[in-house]
Formats: sequence, structure tokens, C-alpha cells
Amino acid sequence: MSRRAWGAFAAVSVLWGLPYLFIKIAVDGGMPPLDLAWLRVALGAAVLVAIAGRAGTLPSLRGRGPWLLAFAITELAVPFPMIAAGEERIASSTAAIVIATVPLLIAVLSLRFEPSERITGARLLGLLVGLAGVAALVGVDVAGDSGELLGVGAILVAACGYAVGPLVLKRKLGDLDPTAMVAACLVIATVLLAPLAAIDLPSAAPSAGAFASVVVLGLFCTALALVLMAILIRAAGPARASVITYINPVVALTLGVVFLGEEPGAGALVGLALILVGSWLATVGPRPQPPE
Repeated sequence: MSRRAWGAFAAVSVLWGLPYLFIKIAVDGGMPPLDLAWLRVALGAAVLVAIAGRAGTLPSLRGRGPWLLAFAITELAVPFPMIAAGEERIASSTAAIVIATVPLLIAVLSLRFEPSERITGARLLGLLVGLAGVAALVGVDVAGDSGELLGVGAILVAACGYAVGPLVLKRKLGDLDPTAMVAACLVIATVLLAPLAAIDLPSAAPSAGAFASVVVLGLFCTALALVLMAILIRAAGPARASVITYINPVVALTLGVVFLGEEPGAGALVGLALILVGSWLATVGPRPQPPE
């Protein structure tokens, strides 16, 4: 990859390891999941629309409405509230570990939708190892607790969205200006989530920490991170761009232990190791061709 792509990879790896901590702070501080998701995308949209409007790049999006809608749904409108809802029931570190299955899901979807990313024998082995990691996490740390199982299920729904989104971006939106493209998708997600957020208003005012977390999530973990991710997917392809999920759970787990006092169990640690090994195997293969 180019130096620019490596820079985007490093930045997104950290920026997308942070949300799990701040989402947990927000939902524990009284912010409902749908309101949290709406405020997050609305804040990111306000910032990026202003930037893209000033740069004059928004008109380049004409004719891409259906694909912008598809990306907004799969990458934003579904995953954001699902992660917040999941973290009402499970630890932030557990949520990040489940999200680490994204490269595995992309490998499966690539069998049908992205021939250049199709898995080989080694990558198939990685898929099986990663699935064993999910089984270890759910079977050891979560088994028997229906609330936690629902939480893991919500995070898996988000992971599916995160797997579909990069494929849509690469195939249909990769040639667009990343700031304008992300700005438009954030606006669409804001509109889609608005009526849902309106019926999920908090019964009491959320804490100051919850609102501060929304600001961090909207500006850094959404607006900035999505623009950098678009650059990375264009340079490296969706499967290899998703390798950031190798680092995300490590960052999230560390932050959860240090700031939230979380204590991951044996299933979480074994599951994390298997998911990371499986994800690495699932994304090895020929170097992708650089974009024209």
C-alpha cells in the first residue's frame, strides 16, 4: 500500500477502537441507543457537509443515490444503533471482539459479490478458525445469559452491515470524493434514524459524560474515521481494509479494562485469539491491484 494508505490504516485502527468505550459511557449515562446513533450521525453530517460544500464536491454525487442509500443503511443506520443496543447488555470489550468477525463475513460475501477477494484454501481455514473463536466467546462467556446473547446478536447484525458496506463502497462508490460521499451517507442516515430516535427519547436527562461521548463519536469516530476508511478501502480493497479489526478489539479491550474495570473471561480471550488468527488467514492472498 502507499504511505497515504498506511497512514489511513493506522488512524482508523485507533479511531475505531475508541467507539466501544464511549458508546458504553453514553448508554450507561442514560442515552438511548437510537438517540445516540442519531446524534452521532447528525453531528458527523453537519461537519462533513460544511467541508464538502466549501470544497464544491457534492455535485459529483449525482446519479449515485441508490448506492449512497445502500451504504448509509449497511454501514451507518443499522450498525450504529445495534452496537449501542448490544452494549446495554454486554461489555464494550466483548462487543469489539464480536465486531472482529467482519473480515470473516467479508470473506464469505466475497464468494458471491467480489471475485477478486475470493478465499483460497488457507483463507477458508481462517474462516473456520474465526468461527471457532466466536463459538468460544459465546459458549464460554455468554452461554446461559439470555440478555448477553441478545447483546451479542445485536453486535453480529452490526458486523454484517460492516461487511456489506465496504463491498458496496468499492464496487459503486470508490471513485467518488470520500468526504462528499461520507457526508451524503451521514445525511441519509440522519434522516432514516430521525423518526426512530424521536420515539426513543430518554426519560431523564443523560449525564454530561454521555453528551461528551456523543461529541467524540460524531467528530472523530464517525466523520473523520469514515473518510479515512473510504480512502483505505479504495487503496487496499475491502478485505484488507477490514484488517483494522485486528487492532480494534485490542484497543477496545485495553480501554475497557483500564477505564471501565471490565474483566474479560477465558472465553473472551480465547475467542479473541482465534478470531484474530482466523481473520488474518481469511485475508491473506495476492496483493490487490492499485486503483487507476
